[in-house]
Amino acid sequence: MAAGGCDINASYDIKHLLKSDALYKYILDTTVFPREPECMRDLRLLTDKHQRGIMQSTAEEAQLLQLLIKIAGARNTIEVGVFTGYSLLATALALPEDAKVVAIDINRFELGLPFIQKAGVAHKVDFREGRALDRLDELLAADPVAQYDFAFVDADKQNYGRYHEQLIRLVRVGGTIVYDNTLWGGTVAVLPGVVVDSVLASIAEFLKGFNAELAADPCVDVCQIAVGDGLTICRRLV
Repeated sequence: MAAGGCDINASYDIKHLLKSDALYKYILDTTVFPREPECMRDLRLLTDKHQRGIMQSTAEEAQLLQLLIKIAGARNTIEVGVFTGYSLLATALALPEDAKVVAIDINRFELGLPFIQKAGVAHKVDFREGRALDRLDELLAADPVAQYDFAFVDADKQNYGRYHEQLIRLVRVGGTIVYDNTLWGGTVAVLPGVVVDSVLASIAEFLKGFNAELAADPCVDVCQIAVGDGLTICRRLV
């Protein structure tokens, strides 16, 4: 992580927030990679070569999402922001055979689709192409009764607050909403003298406001953890 007087560039490649790369490698090699399905590994490695591969969820984050889905016994889920489909594949694999994930992205996930098909979980994916705000409004209009058990959001950070307003109505009481990148490479809490790229800094300001709103929201239990680029896990209370 950048120290006093250092630059944090817009193309930063920080994929974990631990102080020790050796410790991070130990976690991956001991408990993450040995349990990662081959189809997920292959898609992760392919996405790493993508020019925007930094947008991919980390392997340990995908493992945590799968565990949360299984603990909750989730059957109806939402994913906002798909990219190449790595976290979507993780979700589909974790869901029961007759469950569904509504996946929303402004672009089709052509890179990951063959992996999802090969894994035999394409029937669990209900992909909705378009702006997430519009697609979520359509879900609300189709059925105003909260019926979803779990939601994962990894999309445009500036709209996290608006997504939360929609998802808190879509996810049932007791359900879980998870937001990715809420620590934004550590730029939400930089030390004095650290120079942060203006693009990163502007998004960090949005996330700082969003983090504060979640912390004060009486409708959810909330826990923010330093997994991947920062995950915030919410449980709907009312």
